[in-house]
Amino acid sequence: MNLVIISGLSGSGKSIALHTLEDMDYYCIDNLPVGLLEAFSNEFSKPHLKQITRVAAGIDARNHSEQISHSPVIIDELQEHGIDCKILFLQADKHTLLKRFSETRRKHPLTDPDTPLADAIEKERELMAPLAARADLLIDTSRTNVHQLRDLVRECMDAQESPGPSLVLRSFGYKHGVPADADFVFDARCLPNPHWESGLRNFTGLDNEVIEFLDGEPLVHEFYGQIKQFLETWLPRYGEDNRSYLSIAIGCTGGQHRSVYLVERLVKDLSKQYGGIVTRHRELE
Repeated sequence: MNLVIISGLSGSGKSIALHTLEDMDYYCIDNLPVGLLEAFSNEFSKPHLKQITRVAAGIDARNHSEQISHSPVIIDELQEHGIDCKILFLQADKHTLLKRFSETRRKHPLTDPDTPLADAIEKERELMAPLAARADLLIDTSRTNVHQLRDLVRECMDAQESPGPSLVLRSFGYKHGVPADADFVFDARCLPNPHWESGLRNFTGLDNEVIEFLDGEPLVHEFYGQIKQFLETWLPRYGEDNRSYLSIAIGCTGGQHRSVYLVERLVKDLSKQYGGIVTRHRELE
């Protein structure tokens, strides 16, 4: 059985992720007590439910703190019994969460007369830390809208069916911040910048004009070759360590030219070995 645990911070998009899996024919249940996780999983071993092979459960801060801290142990036990269990953890920065709760006027599950919203958000982040640390896939939704999150969850779930760890390759602009959920971050700001070339500013790394410019720069080829060699050397080691997902981010100043070019080039080369690759160009979206 394939069990996906959807967890994360309130307001980060857990319900959207769970509904996306439901649309993908997962049997889904929300707000499951951690203590019932084993019983919930065993239920699907019964003859009349064996045809259900993909299941998802939402676990969040409404659980007791002791249950959440014990959840990694329970998940390890499920895996020892042959259940393919993965954790998808969603988070966002404090400013984004404050804004979302303000706009929706929903009550945070940890707020009370003595705990204002800002304190509740930080309290929840500490409470959910054991699951975040155990997560197979960590998604930061601070700059992700509903449609982008649905696409990302869907693509990541599809990618996990490919051999080896599923890869998320993304470009980003440093002036908008580094993705908080990246496992590897490479800084391409040292490379020649098409932004300063006449006629190239309004193009992107997806356009032939920019591709031809960067293809003609020896420094770009040296930089790319070293990243490619690093990933080809170490990605198999992470696969041996049972890592299901890896997020690789490449950034430049604006996230429009160099980082996009490098990500697209990596996808072409790595897809020969890794079938499950999700591509995201954050600033272009």
